[in-house]
Amino acid sequence: MVCQECGKKPATLHFTKIVNGEKTEFHICESCAREKGELIPGTANGFSIHSLLSGLLDFDPTGKGSSTGSKAQTIRCDECGLTYSQFSKIGRFGCSSCYKHFEDRLDPLFKRVHGNTKHIGKIPKRRGGSIQNKRELEELKKQLQYRIIHEEFEDAAQIRDQIRDLEKRISAG
Repeated sequence: MVCQECGKKPATLHFTKIVNGEKTEFHICESCAREKGELIPGTANGFSIHSLLSGLLDFDPTGKGSSTGSKAQTIRCDECGLTYSQFSKIGRFGCSSCYKHFEDRLDPLFKRVHGNTKHIGKIPKRRGGSIQNKRELEELKKQLQYRIIHEEFEDAAQIRDQIRDLEKRISAG
């Protein structure tokens, strides 16, 4: 593949940018990338995975501490003693209790990385009955709110009855 900028050299860097949900791909050679000011991985001006994770974890890679202040220094796991600042540097938890201790900081992180804070993907058919019922219940409650807001009370009453039936099945199951 030839560089999309100069049209002469082979494209060695392949970038994908997603801005406002719109995906653009471009393929350029190293010299054109330097001219455009793109960061080239593996070079002196490139980025590292650590820099990427540090940015997501709201950590200042200069080593001066968290950009949110000294609060990150004081949040500590009672089990292993890991601080949020240490977690930001190494990118791993010390134990399973860290999830509970850093919970208030993890939800925004998961939202930034994954776009959501709970799993909304496929559910295994064998084991996913209760999960499927809970999802269906959430969806029915959303529909109920919509019907109430739009003053569609007969439909809302039917959905209310469906919710009650489903809640009975969940509590019995």
